[in-house]
Amino acid sequence: MNLKHTIIAATLMLVTSTCLAYINKSDDQPLKKSLSGFPMQIGQWQGITDRFDDQVYKLLGVDDSILANYRDGKGDGIQLYIGYYQSQRKGDIIHSPRNCMLDSGWTIIEMSSLALDIKNKKGEHQKVIKLILQNGIQRQVAFYWFYSRGRVITSEYAQKIYLVWDSITKHRTDGSFVRLLCPVTEKGEMQATENLKRFAERIFPILGEFIPD
Repeated sequence: MNLKHTIIAATLMLVTSTCLAYINKSDDQPLKKSLSGFPMQIGQWQGITDRFDDQVYKLLGVDDSILANYRDGKGDGIQLYIGYYQSQRKGDIIHSPRNCMLDSGWTIIEMSSLALDIKNKKGEHQKVIKLILQNGIQRQVAFYWFYSRGRVITSEYAQKIYLVWDSITKHRTDGSFVRLLCPVTEKGEMQATENLKRFAERIFPILGEFIPD
């Protein structure tokens, strides 16, 4: 390794250690109110709370969360999961849903960005990440996004950049992850996607009642 590469490597190590020091000094940011109070009636969707195995929660390291299965009058179902971290330090960091899905036997066969029929703070159509998942003959559609420190983020890379930036400028590393799942039935993938869109548009205003800006 020549002198230039040595200097670059040393600089990267210094920047990384400095960023980690700021993250570890970040303040805990509690929810506005516990996710246990998340509404079980959302439009025509009626929900029932559920739970992962205790080992899953231990792995996720969340401070608060909600897992619920919703169903509308037509029998269509959607699963909602929200995980909240008061701070992301000491290994308690939001996990990428792509890794979790692969670990549970699902294969991601398509990934794209999808615009909802609601506007964000900039007046632009709010976007989410859409996944098409397959496990054997089963298929499902997933939407997910990060809701962290007043931002809706749809990129793992941007999530990490903002995490470091906000830890330095705001002393905050709190954040949440929102995931919606809808099985693909005989009604088809388009119907599953439409169900998720309508549900996501309903819950976006509700999220702000729980997650701090």
